[in-house]
Amino acid sequence: MTVFGTRPEAIKMAPIILKMNQNLDKFCPITVLTGQHREMLDQVMDIFKIKADYNMHIMKSQQTLSSITTSVISKLDEIINETKPDVILVHGDTTSTFAAAITSFYHKIPLGHVEAGLRTWDKYSPYPEEINRQLTDVLSDMYFAPTELSKNNLLKENHDINNIYVTGNTAIDALNQTVSDQYKHSVLNNIDKRHKLILLTMHRRENQGEPMRRTFKAIKQEIKKHSDIEIVYPVHLSPAVQKVAHEEFDNVERVHLIEPLDVLDFHNIAARSYFIMTDSGGVQEEAPSLGKPVLVLREDTERPEGVTAGTLKLVGTDSTQIQANMDLLLDNQDFYNTMSNAKNPYGDGKAAEYILNAIFDRFS
Repeated sequence: MTVFGTRPEAIKMAPIILKMNQNLDKFCPITVLTGQHREMLDQVMDIFKIKADYNMHIMKSQQTLSSITTSVISKLDEIINETKPDVILVHGDTTSTFAAAITSFYHKIPLGHVEAGLRTWDKYSPYPEEINRQLTDVLSDMYFAPTELSKNNLLKENHDINNIYVTGNTAIDALNQTVSDQYKHSVLNNIDKRHKLILLTMHRRENQGEPMRRTFKAIKQEIKKHSDIEIVYPVHLSPAVQKVAHEEFDNVERVHLIEPLDVLDFHNIAARSYFIMTDSGGVQEEAPSLGKPVLVLREDTERPEGVTAGTLKLVGTDSTQIQANMDLLLDNQDFYNTMSNAKNPYGDGKAAEYILNAIFDRFS
């Protein structure tokens, strides 16, 4: 059984589900959606042509972390009683992930954690993701770590080395199925082909409000300074994000505020960008495969491998740092090339295969 509820989880679980569907002699997949996100989650399911066996539809207006957690536990409890899965797989660090993990524990069902071992060691950064993933790892029986660093984080917490598998990240598997040279999108038609496209994403809870406003003001200063850049910003559906984005960017020349992108659109627009600015975790993993430098709009990251490799740079939400590093990427070709050509630390695109092989070997 795979359990997930948000767009990023769906993107990264899709390669595992598709691989199971190709090996029905070995696996009997049960796909369960919590519905923590709704529209964006449905988009991913449609693109990868995956059908859910169960959908809890928990999403509500103004939902809280507590309501998400209790709803998932209650509804998943019923689904587990009906289906009696042998193994439950969860992904990453969402509230759906943690709630599914504790429910699997209550039923004494072995739990596999895809993308295990990521850490900032600060329980409020990112919030609530850092605690979600730490608690999920406490409850897990198999750990599918994307990198050696993630493995070492798990070993520091005394998890059994025999239960840890370094697989790479399934995000790379997904990219191999989505990026196309033939891709077209209306926003690309509105951008001068001589200009540099900068893809922006920003939505995290800890950045909402003043950090976000500060970041957007810095970007506006760079737009005035560089006449050859255009910002494409798929604005998250959160009302708090929408409010600041429109207050700061409405009617600003060369800023394109667009609806949230599905995975196919996002991957392909990212592939056509000059560089990316983001507070997203998944984008930090995807960009190295595309050769795109990333300015990370956070004070820390649970994906330091990219920083070490040189493809990511932490700039936080300080205006001076943001502008200085945008200038470096736009004006210093050597700096840009160093980031663009950095080696991808997140695997070879076969993570789903490695994960399923480990599960089959253990339970067959």
